[in-house]
Amino acid sequence: MAGASTGVVLAAMVANAGIAVLKFVGFLLTGSPSMLAETYHSISDTGNQVLLLVGIKYSQREPTQSHPFGYGKAQFFYAFLVSVLLFGIAGWESLTHGYEKLTHGGHESEPGAAEFLGITFDVPLPVDPFWVSVAVLLGGIAFETYAFLKARAELRRQIDEYGWSGYREAFRRTSDLTTLTAFTEDTVALAGLSVALVGIVAARLLHDPIYDAAGAIVIGVLLMLFAVLLAVENKRLIVGESLNEAVEADLRDAIESFDRVRHVDAFRTVFIGPREVLVTADVSFAPEMDTGEVDQVIERIESVVREREDRVAIVYVEPEV
Repeated sequence: MAGASTGVVLAAMVANAGIAVLKFVGFLLTGSPSMLAETYHSISDTGNQVLLLVGIKYSQREPTQSHPFGYGKAQFFYAFLVSVLLFGIAGWESLTHGYEKLTHGGHESEPGAAEFLGITFDVPLPVDPFWVSVAVLLGGIAFETYAFLKARAELRRQIDEYGWSGYREAFRRTSDLTTLTAFTEDTVALAGLSVALVGIVAARLLHDPIYDAAGAIVIGVLLMLFAVLLAVENKRLIVGESLNEAVEADLRDAIESFDRVRHVDAFRTVFIGPREVLVTADVSFAPEMDTGEVDQVIERIESVVREREDRVAIVYVEPEV
């Protein structure tokens, strides 16, 4: 299902790139330093999606002697890297920017000539800068809504497929951290854009820029909170998480249901990539069975295990006669 994850990440990348362009245009029209800072924020988000795509591509490499189970865990590493960047760049910058505005009375710079890379853009502004900011934020919400719906559809598909109770359980159990990361980023970005819009409108209506500054602080806290949660979820898979106990019990029962199987002495599972699980089982067979019969039953066991759980990629059965 790498194609589904790739589509989700591409949608998020297109959305973030589009928002970055909108914010940069807003900066050129208003000369606002905060709008330029937000442009860097969206560029950072776009870079995060590029990292996720690199992880997907790298994980598709064929197994080698040094990596006999493939490179699937590369997606876990790149998703963890994104969570660090989300915390360290987007979250911290938003928080400190809001705090700076708050401690300085929340005053915005006066609109004027924009300077970027040593070039001055003196663009006549026919409308109130407030409406430029509102238009940019509404455009950002439209782009993020598209990306959010794409990521949510894929996550909902996994929830339905594996019988999870909802998003909370999916957050704890999914091994598709690429989709989870994109979904989280889109959710937080959409919430952040909405908070920013409320803050700007409130500052305008109540003639108090403190609401704009408070909105930036809320956005920073949200980003940093979800970044920490993402890092924790990535850690559980990087260090080697198994299937949940109910699924393992079902697979174990399927093996013990064979007539010639006396007992499953040991049973272990571990994720070796997104939706890719390695299964090992030490199985005691009937003592009167010869090697040929054991081999035939092992082949049937491997087939049944894969049919029972479609995330199983590799099955090793060790006979204990």
